[in-house]
Order: sequence, then C-alpha cells, then structure tokens
Amino acid sequence: MLLIGNGRVITRDAANPYLEQGAVLIDGDTIVEVGDEAALKAANPGADYVDAHGGVIMPGLVNCHTHIYSGLARGLAIKGCDPHNFLENLEQQWWNIDRHLTLDGTRACAYATVLDSIRDGVTCIFDHHASFKEIPGSLFAIKDVCAELGMRACLCYEVSDRDGVEKRDQGIKENADFARWCAKEDSSMIAAMFGGHATFTLSDETMDLMAEANDGLTGFHIHVSEGMNDVYDSLENHYGVRPVERLLNHGLLGPKTMLGHCIHVTPAEMDIVKETGTWLVNNPESNMGNAVGCSPVLEFFRRGIPVCLGTDAYTNDMLESLKVFVAIQRHNAGMPNVAWGEAMTMLFQNNPAMGEKYFGRTLGKLAPGAAADVAVFDYNVFTPFSDENVDGHMLFGMMGKNCRTTVINGRVVYKDREFVDVDEAAINAWTLEQSKLLWGDLNDRQY
Repeated sequence: MLLIGNGRVITRDAANPYLEQGAVLIDGDTIVEVGDEAALKAANPGADYVDAHGGVIMPGLVNCHTHIYSGLARGLAIKGCDPHNFLENLEQQWWNIDRHLTLDGTRACAYATVLDSIRDGVTCIFDHHASFKEIPGSLFAIKDVCAELGMRACLCYEVSDRDGVEKRDQGIKENADFARWCAKEDSSMIAAMFGGHATFTLSDETMDLMAEANDGLTGFHIHVSEGMNDVYDSLENHYGVRPVERLLNHGLLGPKTMLGHCIHVTPAEMDIVKETGTWLVNNPESNMGNAVGCSPVLEFFRRGIPVCLGTDAYTNDMLESLKVFVAIQRHNAGMPNVAWGEAMTMLFQNNPAMGEKYFGRTLGKLAPGAAADVAVFDYNVFTPFSDENVDGHMLFGMMGKNCRTTVINGRVVYKDREFVDVDEAAINAWTLEQSKLLWGDLNDRQY
C-alpha cells in the first residue's frame, strides 16, 4: 500500500471534490480510497508514506499532443534557418532535424521529453513521432524509454510522402507493427495510434494504404489545417476537396481519431468532425509561435465537438499551455469573459477521456478504481483555496515546475524533486552526447 498525504486534495471527482487535509490510498496500480488522512493512516499503519509537505495533491496531467523528436532542439540554431512562413519553418527546421535522427537520437529525445514531462506533473502523453533517417524500430525505442522511466504513453509514427515511397512505406509498417504489438500486449501503460503528418504530404494512395495497414486496429493521429498551405494543397490538387473531407473519403475519421490543430476549418468541415465523432487537439503556444492563427475552439465547443489540449512540444508544461489557451482565445474573440470553462474541460475532462479510450483505465481523477496517476504540487496558499476556486489557482498561480512528486500507475517515479531509481545525471550526459552528434550533423561542425 502507498499513502500520499499531508496536502490539500483536489480529486476532480464530483462525488468527493476536495479535502482540506486529505490523503490518497493506493494499492498496486489503483487508487482504493480517498479520504481524511488521519483515518486512512490509522486504518493502514503499514502503508508506505509520501509526504505532500502541505502542497496540492491532484490527478496527474495528460498531454494529448507532443513531439518527442524535438527533444534535442532546445538552444539549437540551424545554419541558414530563417523561415518566413510555416512551410519554410517545417522545411528548414523540423523536417531537417527529423531527417538526421538516428535510433539513438530518438532515444535521447525520448529521455529528454519524458523526464521533463514527469518533472511537470504529466503522467500520460500522446506522442506523434518522426525520425526519417531511421524509421524502423523507432516507436519501440520510444516505448522502451517510456517503460524504463514509468511514463504512460500512446505512440504513433508520422507517415508522409515528403521523403519518397520507401520512407513512406517504412512509416506505415512501423505504425502497423507497433499497433499490432500493442494489441497483443493489451497494456494499460503503452498504446498505439496510427500517425500521419498532414494532408498536404499525404497522397490519396497513401491514405488508402494507411487505412488498409491499420485495418481497424486503432485510431489515427493527424495534423489538419495547421497552416494555409494544407488548405491550398487540398483545394488545388484534390478537386476542390478540403482536408477534413479528404480524410473522411479515405476512412480516417471516427471516435478514436484525433486531429491536431484544425485552425483553418470551415463550418462544413466542423459538421463532418461532429458527425463522425472525431476528436480534436489544440496546441495554443505552438500555433502562436508558428504564426499560423488561432483555432476556433469556442465554436468547436458550441457545436459539441470534443477538444483536447496539447503542447506540440513547445513546452512540456500542461499548466503553461492552459494559461496560453485562455489568453489567445480571449485575445482572438476580443472578449475577456470567454474560454475559462473550455480550458478546464479540455485539460481536466477531455484529455483524461481520450486517455481512457486507449488505456482502458479511469484517468484524471482521484477516486476508488481510478489509475494511480498522482501529482503533488508545492503551492503556498495566501488567499482562500477550495474546490470552488481551484481552477483560478491553477490558472493564475501554478506552473508545472511547482511539481514536487509524480506517481504513475502506482509507481513513485519522482519524489521531492528527485527521480526515483533513475540516474538522471548519467542519462543527461548521454543525451548531451547524442545532441552534439545531431547538432554537428545539422551544422557541419563539432560541439
């Protein structure tokens, strides 16, 4: 047994939303009770104890869209990279990086991303990977890192035509092989989606091959209408059909499919998304950083379309993404009283719901029977704090780096700001060597 106590407990469980002096009791990988700390301590004297040091005990956070392959890009400047639009940014930076990623480089990216995510209280990630230098085995390499560090992860590979038929076919096979492996393992820790880059780098033939290789195993994870080039390509080269309709025509939509970004979508496309039960994922900081626009998330909500929240690897901090989402939506709408409810629904309800589709466990809730994914945040209270206003404290007072302790699937992976049973210094040293190799290849010099 594991008991997490000495903190304010935010459960996200409507039946028992808040405990001023509460605790969470865990047996194996499952929460068995949430209640008064004194009572739980008395009833379970032999339980291992994790001290929250007066902080906030809450469900671990879910990131519904990230890119592990960008993990070694921090501080990187690529010679000659000076993009003036979104497509140039892809060509000069991100596609350039992934074309130089070896399997070891992919592993290093995974270490960097997962460690930072855990440090920010994130207990589950949905990753969309690309490493066009070495595709075969890349998802399995990421899976091994996630298993070693204890991260709950849903993985896919970014199929694209941009580097030719051989690389396209390798990407399709990597997705299919990994999805079959996950189906056989039936794990609550590692799952698969079937990845595709974006419709402007996916031919009709490729979409059909993706659907055939997937054969109903899982849902698709695809970028859609992130930049206007995606829209222009679809209209000009596919008989006036827009991106969402193309995906519909090739059988890639549905309740387990998640479309990233969806900034430049029409009402008709929204109707298709709604009718097929397809989910969306918004990445506000990335959209701002890439200067591609603001996704009409408020309209998605008005139409009853489920929207999740991701980071697109711009950060690994979901609370940071939460703050930026509210700001950009209010700025775009010209109204200071919108986006609050949508933001909280995305992060604290929809993200866990998407996770539940793939892991078969109740996520995002501290309640009996839920998966034991818990984050403890340091937070000094100097204004009233309760279930009535916790979202305001999250939005304006807390950040990922407030995280003190992270528990995933009942395993304490990060305790009192130190990783447990992980040699972080050794991992960082090895990751640094891999980043030097990658940067050297990109800039034709030594680091």
